[in-house]
Amino acid sequence: MSKRAAISLSSGSEGGGLDDERKKKRMLSNRESARRSRMRKQQHLDELINQAAQLQKENDEIVRRVNHTTEVFSKVDSENNILRAQMAELTDRLQSLNSVLRVIEEISGFPMDIPEIPDPLLKPWQLPCPSQPIMANMFQC
Repeated sequence: MSKRAAISLSSGSEGGGLDDERKKKRMLSNRESARRSRMRKQQHLDELINQAAQLQKENDEIVRRVNHTTEVFSKVDSENNILRAQMAELTDRLQSLNSVLRVIEEISGFPMDIPEIPDPLLKPWQLPCPSQPIMANMFQC
């Protein structure tokens, strides 16, 4: 083997050793970078899972409050319906009593103070209006 070939082989093997070392360093660096990337990805996933759990809790609380409010509305609406029915019945009774008083007034000739019953058509804001319930299930998923 010539001196020149031996030098090129030795320098090539020395260069190959440097290349191998660089490859090893690069592989280690890539592995570390990949490990950090997986850790960041896992951390982000954990944060998203926690956020989803928190949002689910908030959603459950909102649904609970809507259901409670709907129950309260239903009770109040039922009470209002009962009061409207009682008002209609009492109005009918009052009209009947007033008509009896008018007959007595005509027969006796004595003037009586008979109060007028307000006409609901003159005050439309006081009309009993049908209620429109709020459905809680439209907020549920």
